[in-house]
Amino acid sequence: MNEVQYRSAASVAGAPVALSCTGIERVFGGLRALKGVSLDVRQGEILGLVGPNGSGKTTMVNVITGFYPPNAGKVSLFGEDITALKPHRVAARGVARTFQNLALFKGMSVLDNILIGRHTHMKPSALGALFYWWWAEREELAHRRVVEEMIEFMQLQDIRDEPVEVIPLGLQKRVELARALVAEPRLLILDEPMAGMNQEEKEYIARFILDASEARGVTTLIIEHHMDVVTSICDRVVVLSYGEVISEGEPQAAISHPSVVSAYLGERAAKRHQAGSTA
Repeated sequence: MNEVQYRSAASVAGAPVALSCTGIERVFGGLRALKGVSLDVRQGEILGLVGPNGSGKTTMVNVITGFYPPNAGKVSLFGEDITALKPHRVAARGVARTFQNLALFKGMSVLDNILIGRHTHMKPSALGALFYWWWAEREELAHRRVVEEMIEFMQLQDIRDEPVEVIPLGLQKRVELARALVAEPRLLILDEPMAGMNQEEKEYIARFILDASEARGVTTLIIEHHMDVVTSICDRVVVLSYGEVISEGEPQAAISHPSVVSAYLGERAAKRHQAGSTA
């Protein structure tokens, strides 16, 4: 990715821990999907969570966001234990996410889809409805201003009023990212935000993720299969395989570890790869 500059873990070294996961276990029937996974994300950091298909990445995200309760372990957000919280409670504490499969609302415009991201900041009440013209209308206008600013930030002005289902996949992914960012999250979780994109679309999304981190201080956990993206924008990487952490550290070193190469390529292919790299 030529246009996206590499980030160094030194940029967030010493920052306070935003997300802490300790000894996370998750079992489905007889399958141990997560086996004592521990990871930290520092404030302002972009942490990549990578691994082969079926390694437990999305399960880990679902535990963090309250969709799956862990069978063991603890999840803390800025020092608060959120392990047992339901998804809406986790969201209310400042966690926003995107999904592997787009979760946009068909039949609604780009603007209205993004506006939904403000739901954690809205305070509906019977009194507000009664005096809409005086109080609730002003609140709605304030939310719409935030959304309009995000539309400009994400360069979506030309399609703001289009039904979301008619725009290309790359722009739909951008809308979903905008909806997550408009929530003003303390922690942003992105589940394969670049799946199905061409190189140009990937570079756009990578640039927006970096801008959100640098200009808005957004702490980010990203699941991504495109290793060029991971090495370009992530400060650190945690690698999962069969529900366990097998490597972590700065991106290039973490994904080049022999155990990671073996997990992706198989043991025999990994040995050939290692022999070739040392020849």
